[in-house]
Amino acid sequence: MSVSLYYSARRRAPLTAAERAAVADVEAAHRASFPYAEEESLHLYADDADDPGELLDGSTRMPMHPGRLLPVVAAVLDSVTALRRALPDAEWRVHLDDLDVEWDETEGYSLPGMRDAALVAELGGP
Repeated sequence: MSVSLYYSARRRAPLTAAERAAVADVEAAHRASFPYAEEESLHLYADDADDPGELLDGSTRMPMHPGRLLPVVAAVLDSVTALRRALPDAEWRVHLDDLDVEWDETEGYSLPGMRDAALVAELGGP
């Protein structure tokens, strides 16, 4: 059984050229800093022409290795936070299967313990 993180942004107005460039910059920065090449990372789906209100959506399957889970969650949520900050007037939904990930203006998207180095080490992470 796998667990996935899902993220989506909606609004009436389509992405501007500057916003598309900002999204591309976030994706490139994410790829450059993602800790595990063999794990699934930030994955944005192709544009859905049938849903004009959809700005972007995507998902990331979480690793089965417990020691990789928190670093992957942190990396992806950091990127989704950057995407939200690039598209602040969109309506966002971020959830880990059926658990909503709440937005915090200061921290962005996060889950308890995702940056706890001792917990990551205990789980067998880097």
